[in-house]
Amino acid sequence: MATRKKTTAAPAAPSSAAFEHKGAEALIRPEVGVQSRFKKRKQPAKYAYDPSLAPSMQWDGGNPARERGEALIAAIEAAAQRLAMATEPADRERAQAELREATAALKALSRPFLEWAGKAERLSFEVPTLPLFIHERLSTQAILESLKGFTGGQMALNFGGHPDRDLAEQLLKAYEYPNGWFNRMILGDSLVVMNSLLQYEHMAGQVQMVYIDPPYGVKFGSNFQPFVRKRDVSHGADEDLTREPEMVKAYRDTWELGLHSYLTYLRDRLLVTRDLLTDSGSVFVQISDENLHHVRELLDEVFGWDNSVAVIAFKKTGFAGSDDLSTTHDYLLWYAKDRSRLLVNKAFGERPLTVDELGFYDQIELPDGKRRPLTKEEKLLGDRVRSLGRPFARNPMVSPGWQDSLGFPIEFEGISFRPPPNRHWATSKDGIERLRSANRLARKGNTLRFVRFFDDFALQPLGTVWNDTGVGGFVGDERLYVVQTDARVIERCMLMTTNPGDLVIDPTCGSGTTAYVAEQWGRRWITIDTSRVPLALARQRLLTASFDYQELKNPEMGPAGGFVYKMKQNKKGEHTGGIVPHVTLKSIANGEQPDVEVLVDRPEIVPGVTRVSGPFVFEATIPTAQGFDDASDPAAGQATKADEESDEAFIDRMVGVLQSSPVLHLPGNQTVTLAQVRRPARALWLSAEAVRPAEGLASSIEAADAANGGLALASGDSVAIVFGPAHGSITRRLVEEAWGEAQLPGRGYKHLYVIGFAIEPDARQRIDDYYTKLGLPVTYVQATPDVLMGDLLKNMRSSQIFSVCGQPDVSLMPVEAPADGAGNAQYWQVKLEGLDVFDPATDRVEPTPGREVPAWFLDTDYNGLVFRPRQAFFPLTGAWDNLKRSLRAEFDDSVWAHLAGDTSEPFMGGSNEQIAVKVIDHRGNELMVVKSLAAPKKKR
Repeated sequence: MATRKKTTAAPAAPSSAAFEHKGAEALIRPEVGVQSRFKKRKQPAKYAYDPSLAPSMQWDGGNPARERGEALIAAIEAAAQRLAMATEPADRERAQAELREATAALKALSRPFLEWAGKAERLSFEVPTLPLFIHERLSTQAILESLKGFTGGQMALNFGGHPDRDLAEQLLKAYEYPNGWFNRMILGDSLVVMNSLLQYEHMAGQVQMVYIDPPYGVKFGSNFQPFVRKRDVSHGADEDLTREPEMVKAYRDTWELGLHSYLTYLRDRLLVTRDLLTDSGSVFVQISDENLHHVRELLDEVFGWDNSVAVIAFKKTGFAGSDDLSTTHDYLLWYAKDRSRLLVNKAFGERPLTVDELGFYDQIELPDGKRRPLTKEEKLLGDRVRSLGRPFARNPMVSPGWQDSLGFPIEFEGISFRPPPNRHWATSKDGIERLRSANRLARKGNTLRFVRFFDDFALQPLGTVWNDTGVGGFVGDERLYVVQTDARVIERCMLMTTNPGDLVIDPTCGSGTTAYVAEQWGRRWITIDTSRVPLALARQRLLTASFDYQELKNPEMGPAGGFVYKMKQNKKGEHTGGIVPHVTLKSIANGEQPDVEVLVDRPEIVPGVTRVSGPFVFEATIPTAQGFDDASDPAAGQATKADEESDEAFIDRMVGVLQSSPVLHLPGNQTVTLAQVRRPARALWLSAEAVRPAEGLASSIEAADAANGGLALASGDSVAIVFGPAHGSITRRLVEEAWGEAQLPGRGYKHLYVIGFAIEPDARQRIDDYYTKLGLPVTYVQATPDVLMGDLLKNMRSSQIFSVCGQPDVSLMPVEAPADGAGNAQYWQVKLEGLDVFDPATDRVEPTPGREVPAWFLDTDYNGLVFRPRQAFFPLTGAWDNLKRSLRAEFDDSVWAHLAGDTSEPFMGGSNEQIAVKVIDHRGNELMVVKSLAAPKKKR
C-alpha cells in the first residue's frame, strides 16, 4: 500500500506551496446544487453600438448618426462660447475639456469604418443575464495534503478556506456579499459569461488584460478539437467537426453569412470586453494574416484608432506551405482601453551576439587586460567568442554642434585629439579623466572613441517581431490542443501590461495557456470556453502543473505586493539577476551609479520549493430550470404564460430535431434509430414518444438515410421520451415524474429516454436505480448544445446530436488503516472498474475499462452541492510526471502509480458520509456517481 516517504528532518521550506491572492475579493456565487431554487434572475442586458456615419458623409434622414452629429456641432459651439466668456481658470479648463471631447466625437463620426452584411440591421444587441454556478472546487495542494495524511474528507480548509454554506445562506448571500478570491474556469458562451461578470458581479473596470485567441475565420474544422486525446483534426472532415454553439457561430462556415457573421460575433465580444477593462488595461487579439486587416478595422471601431498600441508578428509552430510563400507568422493586435493611461512594463529580450554584431563589436579585451582586434575567423564564432574575453566596440564620443567649453584637446597615447568640425565632446574634462581612469578610451584611426563592452547592456528592447516563438515546442510543456499557442507569446503580453495580483481574462480558453501563464506569474485569472474538451485539458494542465516559487516582496499581501528583484552576477561577470545595470558613457563620465533596468521575468526564486497551482473553481452558466420541474412549486413562483409558451416551443423544436436526426450514437460505431417520433396525447410530463425498430442496430449512415429518405421501418417497441429544460439541468423530480407517467396503464412503453444538456447527480443516480432495480428501464441521452441554434446549422450525417452517456462503474472497499494513518479510523479505497454505457438496442452494458478513460476524480466528502476532488487520476497520460520529479523525496513512486491508474489511495470519510466519483470521457463529458459510506459491521 502506498505511503508517504519518511523524512528525518523537516526541510527549510515547504516542499510544495501555492500563491494565495490575499485581499482580492469576488462576490459569493451559488453552487450547482441550488440552481433550481435560485430566484435572483435578471433581464437580458442591452448593449448599443456606437453610431457612425457612412464614409461618404451622407446626411440623409435614414442615417442614424445625423442627429448625433448635429448635437455634437451644437455642443462644440456652446463650449466655444463658454470658453470665450470664462473668467475663472476652473471654468476655462471645464470648457476646454468639453470642447476637446465633443470635437473628438465628431471626428470619430467622420472616420471611415468597416461595413459588412447584417451590420446595419441592428443598432444594439441583447445578451441573456445568467448567474454562474460553481460546479467544482479544485486544489492541487489539497490533493497532495490528502495523500500525505490519508485524511480524505478532513482537508476542507485546503480549498482556500472556503466554508461550506447551507442552502439558505447560498441563496440569500449569493451576489450580495464578498468572499475570498479563487481563480475561475467557466463553461459557457464567452459573451454570456462576460455579461454575467458585469451584471451580477459588477466587474466593470476591474480587468487589467484580456487575451483573445478567437477562431481565425478560416478552415473551420481544423481549429477545434472534438476529442480529449485527438489532436490530428482535419478541415472539412465531418468526423472532426465540433458541435459547440459558440465555435460554430464564430465561423458560420456551416452557416450562411461566413466572414460577415464572424465579424458580428467578434464585435459583440469586444464591446463587452471594453467594459470589463480598467482604464490602464490592454486587450490582445491573436489573428492570422487572412483576416488581420478586417479585425484591425473592427478594433479601431470599438476601441478607437488612437488606442492602437502595436501590431506584433510572432513566429508560429511549423510552416504552412503554399504555392507562393510559406506563412510563418501570426499576429497580435494590441489595443489600450485608454492609451494615455496605459500600464506598460519595459520588456527586454536577450541580445544575441551574432556574426553581424561582431562587425561592430570588433575588438576584444582578454582576461589579462590586453586588447586587440578580432581576427576574421573569430568574428565567425558569434556568441562563442565570449569564451575568449569581452568583446567591445569603439563608439563615437562627440555630439552635434560646437561648444567652446567642450572643444578642448585630449592627449591620449601621445596624440592630441580634438572634436571634428561642428562637433563637441560628449562630456567635460573631468568626465574624460574618469573615462581614462576606467580604461574606457580607445583610438580608432584619427579619432578618439569610447569603449562600449557588449555586456554593458546585453539586452535589447522587445520589438514588434518575435522570431523566437514557435521554435522548439512549447517551453517544455506538452502540446495538448490542436491550436495551442506558445506560452512565450502570452507571457510577454502579460508581463508587459500587468503586475502581480492583477486580473487577466481569456474568453477563448483552448488548452488553458493564458490561465497557465497567469498562474506562473502570480496573476489572477478567469478563463472561459464553450467546449468541455479544452476545459478538460486545461483542468488537467493546471492541476498537475509545477512552477518556481518567486520570492514575495510582502508575503502578507501575496503576489499583489510584488516580487523581489536583485542584482547578481555569475562567475563570468554576466548579470543574471532581475536588476541589470545599464552602463553608459554618461554614468562613467559623471562618476554615477549606472541606471538599472528591472527585468520583470527574472524575480528571485526561493530554492527547494515547488509551487503548484492555487485553488480554482469550475463554473458554468446553467440558469434556473423553469417550466419543467418547478412551475407548480410554490417556492419557485408562478410560471408566466410567456414561460409556458417558450417551453412548448422548445419541446416542439426538440421533437423536430429528433425527427430529422433520430439516430442515437453508441460505442463501437453502433447506432439505434427511432421512428415515428411525435408528441404524445394527454401527457403531463412526457415530451414525445417513438418506435424503436425491431432490427435494432445499423450503421450511422444507413440510419440517417433511412430517416431522411422516408423508408418504411419495421415496427418495434414503443418508447417514451422526456426532454430536459433548454437552460438547466435535468432534476430528480423530472425523472421520477416522467418515469411514473410512462408506466401508467395503457401506455405500453418499453423504455424511457431522458434527453438533456446537463443532469444533476441525484437524477443520474435515480436513472441507474430504475434500470437496475425497478421495472421500466431508463437511459440518459446527452444532447449537444448546438441543438439550441435552430435551423441555420447544416444537418450532417455524422452530427451525433444525441449520444448515450455512460455511468461510472465504481467499487468502494473498506481497507485497513495505512501504517502512518489513524489506527482507529475506518479507511476506504475506490476502484474505477470502468465506464458503463447502456446500449438500448441490445439491452446490454458496454464497459470501458477504468484505465482507458482520460481522467477521473474522487471527492471523499461530497456535500451534495459542489464537487471537491481530493484525488485526481489521469490514466492515459503522464500528467503527474513533473510534480513526481519535483516531489520525489516526499512520496513513494507507488503514490504516483495510483494517480495514473484506476485505484485510489486509502482515505478516511468525511462528515457528509458519502463520496462522489466524476469521470471525464473522450468527448469531455462529465459523468458522476455518488455512493454512501456505510461503515462495515465489525466481526464479533
